[in-house]
Amino acid sequence: MVLQPAKTKYRKQQRGIMKGHATRGTTVAFGEYGLQALENAWVTTTQIEAARVAVTRHLKRRGKVWIRIFPDKPITKKQAETRMGKGKGAPETWVAVVRKGRIMYEIDGITPAVAQEAMSRAAAKLGIRTRFVSRSTMR
Repeated sequence: MVLQPAKTKYRKQQRGIMKGHATRGTTVAFGEYGLQALENAWVTTTQIEAARVAVTRHLKRRGKVWIRIFPDKPITKKQAETRMGKGKGAPETWVAVVRKGRIMYEIDGITPAVAQEAMSRAAAKLGIRTRFVSRSTMR
């Protein structure tokens, strides 16, 4: 299952600037525990899916998982050994722009120890620095 938008207004986007902190999605809103980003990054569809699978396998059908990020930015790539010019490449993959402070995953219905282990397994798949947060520590 590859996450990507069903339809977009434009096929290609510019890269943009990844600086500053997240302004939205910075608190644990749905579950009891969350995984918070500590740096800015592009998180790909495969990373998001791999982290989701790691969490759900560790939970063994207990609890509930929320994914709070969605890959809505297309990343283009030109073919290998292509000369310069001739326009921008075709869309290759999709990424979610994640800024510092963003809650990426949330889980509920399990003990804190199980939640911490599940989130550490998810963090290993993401490739960015993260921290485990709970609803009580956010206040």
